[in-house]
Order: sequence, then structure tokens, then C-alpha cells
Amino acid sequence: MPEQSFAPTAVPLSAEDTKLVTLARSSRARVGASEGAAVRDQDGRTYAAATVALPHLSLSALQAAVAQAASSGATRLEAAAVVTEAPALESAGHAAVRDLAVDAPIHVVGPSGTLLGTVTQ
Repeated sequence: MPEQSFAPTAVPLSAEDTKLVTLARSSRARVGASEGAAVRDQDGRTYAAATVALPHLSLSALQAAVAQAASSGATRLEAAAVVTEAPALESAGHAAVRDLAVDAPIHVVGPSGTLLGTVTQ
């Protein structure tokens, strides 16, 4: 799956999606990672993670958050948020979200918390 570009959006985030952004920003800041992400499952549970870059394991923040959700029994995602400085949503994280939700919005946010856009495909 290729990287997904996102268009700026003027639609404000819901309170639940704002919580995802807060969790993603906190995960990123806590470990000084390049990205942080959070997802919400079908039961409203949230999972947050930061980029993992070890010699024998590399996961994007979004992949790690989806892995946490899946390993906790989530079968569907309602929404995701990723905090990044990248100009496009990385393809592996995008694909991981789509494994559990073909239509969940993925909110792409800058490090300051500004919504850069939302990927819906």
C-alpha cells in the first residue's frame, strides 16, 4: 500500500478523536520517538504507542498501536491518530489500520497538535 497523502480539513475533531491525539502526542513525547499513534477499538478502548526502532524489530507507531489493539482482542477499529512530521502517512501503518477497519478515519497531526488532515481511504 503506497504512502497516503492527506488534504487539510476544517472539520473539528470529536472529543473522542481529540483524546486519541492527546494519547499519541504523549506517547511520542514520553520516549522522544519520531511518531506517536493511538487507536480506538469497537468497544471504545484506546491503545497508544510510539515508533519502535530496535536492531531486530521496527514498527511504526501506528503499527504498534494496532498490534496492541489486536493482541487485546480488538476486531474492529473506530478511529486512529498519528503524530508525525512526515509529509504523508506511512504505508505500513495505514495498511495495519485497514486490516481492522476499511473506513476508520486516520487523523494525521503535527507535533504541535495541529490537525494536518484525515485519511479516509
